Amino acid sequence: MSQPQQAVPPPAGTRFRADRIDGPDRAGQATAYRQAGLRLADHVFTVPLDHHRPDGEQIEVFAREVTAPGPTAAERPWLLYLEGGPGHPAPRPTDSQLEGGWLARAAHDYRVLLLDQRGTGRSTPLNRQTLPLVGTPRHQAERLPFYRADSIVRDAELIRRQLTGGRPWSVLGQSFGGFCAVTYLSLAPEGLSEVFLAGGLPGLDADAEAVYRAAYPRMERKNTAYYARYPEDEEQARAIGRYLWEHKVVLPGGILLTVEAFQSLGILLGTADGAARLHYLMEGALLSGCRGPELSDAFQHQAQSLLSFAARPLYAVLHESAYAQDERPTAWAAERVRARFPQFDAGAALASPHARLLFTGETIHPWHFHVDPALRPLHDTAHLLAEDASWTPLYDKAVLAANEVPTRAVVYQDDLYVDAGDSLRTAAAIRGARTVVTGEHEHDGLAASGTAVLDLLLAPDRADG
Repeated sequence: MSQPQQAVPPPAGTRFRADRIDGPDRAGQATAYRQAGLRLADHVFTVPLDHHRPDGEQIEVFAREVTAPGPTAAERPWLLYLEGGPGHPAPRPTDSQLEGGWLARAAHDYRVLLLDQRGTGRSTPLNRQTLPLVGTPRHQAERLPFYRADSIVRDAELIRRQLTGGRPWSVLGQSFGGFCAVTYLSLAPEGLSEVFLAGGLPGLDADAEAVYRAAYPRMERKNTAYYARYPEDEEQARAIGRYLWEHKVVLPGGILLTVEAFQSLGILLGTADGAARLHYLMEGALLSGCRGPELSDAFQHQAQSLLSFAARPLYAVLHESAYAQDERPTAWAAERVRARFPQFDAGAALASPHARLLFTGETIHPWHFHVDPALRPLHDTAHLLAEDASWTPLYDKAVLAANEVPTRAVVYQDDLYVDAGDSLRTAAAIRGARTVVTGEHEHDGLAASGTAVLDLLLAPDRADG
């Protein structure tokens, strides 16, 4: 692909920002604030858009440091946290999350750095409002490959050298953040002292099509478990589906609620409390109003919040590109593979008096760029990206086979989002990697389990090797 248009780079260097001033750090550069007894400091770094052209266009990357105060706090090793996604910013911890959660636990042993991966959160944003500044949809599609895992790793390497003085640091990757960590092990293992992976071991050879061939059967299993738990929801889901089939419903935020969009709420089924959330969402969905049966305002409000990509547009735009590693287009793999699983066809299910309406999971389709106002302006860009055939590898098997970085991973036994079989094959391909396979947690186990999953990662004697 040709290079994107160049913008005037901002001044080089690192800037630090803070809210409540707690005084400068020992280097006299940063100020900090306190929350739930922890010290937080906000950092902004300047990095090249294209690391192969370091003097070209520059963007900003934001990160928040979290440390438990103490006389040795400044001497603790650094732990870089990479969030799931793609396209999700790092978590914004509240007091209740900091008290007793994994982050507070980690902050007593490490200086934790929560990274807003490029294009997300407070890093230079990439969305429907900013991408048009790049130019045409073609220019936008040419820019987006710079937001994959390899660029995120190179950002991390620049940041590491600024913060640690060149010393290697630890990395904790959740989901897609784990994919990035495996890329890190491939591209720059010298920057790593240890790696922790929570539901984040990718298939080294699994392209988008292979990922979804394995994913749809897992989605069906999650549906079976859901309807076994809430059998009354079979008819409720069909009733909502029939209503949507017969009516055009535009949610308060502008999302067109089609049957397929309703099915995509099944993404909840991969989280610890997702089945209960979906059940409670549906139980009050339909009511008898002055115009007859209709969807309640409460249901519409909650569905809008769950379905909108306004806060994470890159998740939709780059999702299948996260699996691309050769000169083949992704070509809307989830949509193509879905056609091989007719049990997910909403029209056929609603036409049959006995068929279940099945929910889907972590899949992105062309129709997302029609129904969601946050994605509609990116419709042409997304289609061009799906046609791209110039992808490069994200993992180096030879480097991973010779790995010397201590690597520990938690694999979730029936993870809706990441295939456990792929994860275990990858663990076997990384020299010295140790794994814990657990059926006690869903994909969000790191955040949902308090400190349980982090404790598994920090206790290598519990790993099964």
